[in-house]
Amino acid sequence: MVLGMVVYFGVRGQTEGSVGAAFDHAQDIVTLEQNLGIDIEGVVQGPVEASPTLETLVNWIYIWGHWPVIVATMLWLVWHHREVFLRLRDAMMLSGAAGMVIFATYPVAPPRLADLGLVDTVTESSYAYRVLQPPAFVNQYAAVPSLHAGWDLLIGMAIVSAATTTWLRMVGVAMPVLMAFAVVATANHYVLDVVAGIALVLVAHLGALALERRRRRIRAARPRPPGSASADPPSAASQPDPHPGAPS
Repeated sequence: MVLGMVVYFGVRGQTEGSVGAAFDHAQDIVTLEQNLGIDIEGVVQGPVEASPTLETLVNWIYIWGHWPVIVATMLWLVWHHREVFLRLRDAMMLSGAAGMVIFATYPVAPPRLADLGLVDTVTESSYAYRVLQPPAFVNQYAAVPSLHAGWDLLIGMAIVSAATTTWLRMVGVAMPVLMAFAVVATANHYVLDVVAGIALVLVAHLGALALERRRRRIRAARPRPPGSASADPPSAASQPDPHPGAPS
């Protein structure tokens, strides 16, 4: 899985599409959002930019609430909840593969680069961003879909599925909501990017569930070795009579 992530970002960094097309597509998205009445990126960022504390908090959510949380969650799942881990892994791999195709064929300039009067709060205020995501691994025109929002949704779903405490389930519910807000507030994604990212990972999750059912069928079809603990115990009718010949 780690190797897959490295390959994903390596390919993503090399699939930066036409700059002109990226800005044209960005304008198309802005126009569509205006027609739908959901062009609220400026409204969302306004109070964040006005408050250094809130800006720092949103930047931290964007940076530390993504890869560090993904890695920590997957380590926990692979150790304690392997079935949930496999489901999450498959959904991330499927959505990541689809995402790379979209990044390469439909480049989009994010709000921070699209001359919309929005500020790139992450790059301007948080140096840790360049540590966690080196420029060579980042395609700045890979705005659609938002896998920041989408993958955090998958992580939240996995946490809720595996959690045995209420507070951990609350973390799983809150995390994707906070990330969806953060990607818009930091001017890294449009609202439609978030919608596209969520839609993509939900479809990928359905694919992961299909793969999970296939694994279960394969396991059920495997012959069990004689005397294994999973073998069905003999029925009472087949047990030998401990007192042969005794009157009934």
